[in-house]
Amino acid sequence: MYSQKCIQCNAEYTPQEIVYTCPKCDGLLEIVYDWSDLSISRKDFEGIPLSVWKYKALLPVEREPVSTNEGGTPLYKCSPLAQKIGIDTMYVKHEGLNPTGSFKDRGMTVGVSKALELGMKTVACASTGNTSASLAIYGAKAGIPVVVLLPAGKVAMGKVAQAMMHGAKVLSIRGNFDDALKLVRELCDNEGFYLLNSVNPYRLEGQKTIAFEIADQLGWEVPDKLVLPVGNAGNITAIYKGFREFYELGLTERIPTMIGIQAEGSCPVVNAFKQDQKDIVPVTNPETIATAIRIGDPVNAVKALRAIYQSGGLAESVSDDEIVAAQKDLARLEGIGVEPASASSVAGLKKLVDMGAIQSDETVVCITTGHLLKDPEEVMDMCESPIEVDATAESVRKAVFG
Repeated sequence: MYSQKCIQCNAEYTPQEIVYTCPKCDGLLEIVYDWSDLSISRKDFEGIPLSVWKYKALLPVEREPVSTNEGGTPLYKCSPLAQKIGIDTMYVKHEGLNPTGSFKDRGMTVGVSKALELGMKTVACASTGNTSASLAIYGAKAGIPVVVLLPAGKVAMGKVAQAMMHGAKVLSIRGNFDDALKLVRELCDNEGFYLLNSVNPYRLEGQKTIAFEIADQLGWEVPDKLVLPVGNAGNITAIYKGFREFYELGLTERIPTMIGIQAEGSCPVVNAFKQDQKDIVPVTNPETIATAIRIGDPVNAVKALRAIYQSGGLAESVSDDEIVAAQKDLARLEGIGVEPASASSVAGLKKLVDMGAIQSDETVVCITTGHLLKDPEEVMDMCESPIEVDATAESVRKAVFG
């Protein structure tokens, strides 16, 4: 059994109630479980391939899920990159290898499944790109209409293309992501659409399976530190919740320290953390090359800060130059291609190691959230253009050897 519970006033709502924030105090909601009758052990997961739905017993969906085989992403041990950064043991959990190229698929498989279970007829979201792409694909799979609002000129074309190809109604808003989110929430309230931004607590339940898989892949151990990008702040919230639930169920022995990384031009969570605050002051005009985390007023900021504080964690910002450098290191040392926002986790790890905030003998997992091809324009801008040569062996040799 489970319910929706306000993290501020503790009011509870049934699974069937369509609420995104608490009607009593406007606090954020969390899915809470009564597992008193649940008997589960590590053996229950043996022999089952990794996927989001491997952990169905710990997810709030009763119906057959809408699935495109999401989850089961690789956990790479990155020794050359770890050596360059100055740490002994580093892993990268590459969420860009989900079906649509980002971690959002984990949330959407649960969110869209829940929408059908609740009898909803249309699903909607605001997005910096990845959410819209994922929702469009899962909506197509489910046979349900999708409406997405994007900030005009602020979304990588690879993501817009995914949403359009899979049949979503795409609206380009003359404003930023925060404007788009406000508008889509009004649209959902007025028209009865089902909102699938990360303010919806059911969506985060899918994303918590990142934590489940990391523990599973590490032989039921957990890392010392978990480093990830923070945009709308749902993922750090969800992953912390996943580790906490595994610990409470006795499947693991501890919870890792959660570390959130933001871009310098869009870092309200970092600013709040450094001032020891429990909520943020929004950034009015967020700017960064990392479009997926270009969010000035993250809806899950309170939850994210709670996850950081409760786990004894940190929040740090990195420059666009540091993000690009980390993106290149991932590609050229480890063969892992990610979009800029993803690389912020690695940039943040390097900065924190240099600061002495992470020790060289600690085991660290960095989350990379989206695939390189999500933002090919940025790659072409920062890399040298192809060398054009005549179609002769002599010209090719000259270009190769100089």
